Amino acid sequence: MKMLKRMFPLWTVVVAVLGAGWMSGRFAEFHQVFDVKVTGKGRPVILVPGLATSGAMWDDTVAALRDRYEFHVLTLAGFGGPKAVGEPFLPRVAKGLVEYVDERRLKAPIVVGHSLGAFVAFAAASDCPGAFAGVMAVDGVPFLPALMNPAATPAAMEAQASSVRSMYAGMLPEQYRQQTDFALASMITSPANRLRASEWTRAATPTAVGTAFAELLTTDGRPAAARLTAPVLLIGALGAMPPALRDSAREAYRAQVSGIRNATVVFAEDARHFVTLDDPAFFQRTLEAFLARVPAGETVPCEASKGASQ
Repeated sequence: MKMLKRMFPLWTVVVAVLGAGWMSGRFAEFHQVFDVKVTGKGRPVILVPGLATSGAMWDDTVAALRDRYEFHVLTLAGFGGPKAVGEPFLPRVAKGLVEYVDERRLKAPIVVGHSLGAFVAFAAASDCPGAFAGVMAVDGVPFLPALMNPAATPAAMEAQASSVRSMYAGMLPEQYRQQTDFALASMITSPANRLRASEWTRAATPTAVGTAFAELLTTDGRPAAARLTAPVLLIGALGAMPPALRDSAREAYRAQVSGIRNATVVFAEDARHFVTLDDPAFFQRTLEAFLARVPAGETVPCEASKGASQ
């Protein structure tokens, strides 16, 4: 009897936790697909890094603006956060982001994503439009292949995606580092900043990178993104683009969000893919202007917001 009395408080906790999970219909799984570092005070802003990159890519932004905003910086599983989770990966991250907003009771946060992080931002906000006051995409789009080929389809990309998975799964650590550094050379202007970005990718596992990249190639998020009613801002990076191709590139970026009723596209004329590094003043100015024009509002429960957006 004494043993039962000692156990009773523990069982009340277990029952309470289980009951909360049953009442909500799920247990939050976001901790399995990303870590979060919270810094600053003010309006909540969620920052999602790109492919293979840790949340450290947002350090300069957070340092400059932390006195005015509360930043929730993600590092994804397999990219320096929790251990890699396999496939499907990006849908779980998007779902986890919605769960994180719900569990932390964030009031109408704005989600900002770079590259793959922008894809995640579009997916999460499409799945639960009322959870986010706005979406800012930094050189990331709902369907990457169509940025280069307007006729691209997920089915047509399957073979390439399979090759990407296999290539990364077979990489040795040194091969992965060489491949990553080669890619970064075309994405960042300054050699010093390339070294910084290279450090941000060191903790990523090649298999996780290949999985995420393959999912980017075979997932068209444009139809779902058309449900969005909150303001959307897409930054297209043109710094690595030859002048003769810039007009067509602008049209390709605009086409990515043409189905979203409240979308705006701006261009970083002098910045390559890592806009936050190549032109931090432009990025921070653009971010603050976007935050200023997006109403704070209230977070709408997911099912209610889906109904309102249809």
